[in-house]
Amino acid sequence: MVLLITPWIGSTGVTWRNVLAGVSPDREIFFVARLPRVLFGALVGGALATAGVLFQAILRNSLADPFTLGVSAGSSLGAFIAIWLGLETVLFGIPIVSVAAFAGAFLTILLVFFIARTNGSVPTFTLILAGVTLNFVFFAVMMFIHYAADFSESYLMTRWTMGALDTADMRTVAGAAPFVIASLAGLMWIAGQLNPLAAGEEWAAARGVNVRRLKTVCYFIASILTGAVTAFSGPIGFVGLIVPHTVRLVFGPDHRLLIPASFFVGSAFLVLCDTAARTAFAPTEIPVGVITALLGGPFFIALLKRKRGKLW
Repeated sequence: MVLLITPWIGSTGVTWRNVLAGVSPDREIFFVARLPRVLFGALVGGALATAGVLFQAILRNSLADPFTLGVSAGSSLGAFIAIWLGLETVLFGIPIVSVAAFAGAFLTILLVFFIARTNGSVPTFTLILAGVTLNFVFFAVMMFIHYAADFSESYLMTRWTMGALDTADMRTVAGAAPFVIASLAGLMWIAGQLNPLAAGEEWAAARGVNVRRLKTVCYFIASILTGAVTAFSGPIGFVGLIVPHTVRLVFGPDHRLLIPASFFVGSAFLVLCDTAARTAFAPTEIPVGVITALLGGPFFIALLKRKRGKLW
């Protein structure tokens, strides 16, 4: 329903008759500016919410989200380096900045995993420490690059860290969609194994779950989901933290339902936030990351106060 309604909302009104006409300004607004942005917002919101569910499950930490293990920071560092070097060209229809951001995210995934890996296993506590440490290191490097950059580069870097969907087109949607759809389809095969893992690794192992393999697979899927969308949108906070908790309160902790429900609720949530971002102060747009933070912070605090015993 959200995907059907929000493309029609904006600072400039459009009618379905003009949209269906052969050539018209309304058609350009709808199919070039709004529809790709809405579709990409749905992919980003769903991917971040799903990644949040996975990180909370494998880390057994209610505060875990796509930013916890440094994937978003690695993506941002890759984008910062590309902006600093002036690599603002396009490769096969994809901006070099997005390519560098995805490369930074992927290298961070591998780095955190191999730092945390001990004797063939990946201890949860070590994984969190490795991610948090790399977060601090990457942010320190980004601050240095930001300090050394000129005014125009500094503006682009600041704009990137706010997160936005305004540059999305159908090529962006086509580039991110295969990663998101394939990851979601794979998760539905293993979603049931995450239920015993929530009770503890020993409990899950006693019930035939290969805990080591499950955690590794979920870690890489969640990280790839985060990197694939963050490479184009920049870091958008709170979606991967709030949506899983909200869905868990409504639908319960069964991951067979929690994962697809979080994907769809996350998609709707981010699309609605982006619609507000582009219409609230039209024609000026607000980065959608600002909207999610402004809504997400107070909302999550309210959840903690009212449902603190039921969040996990």
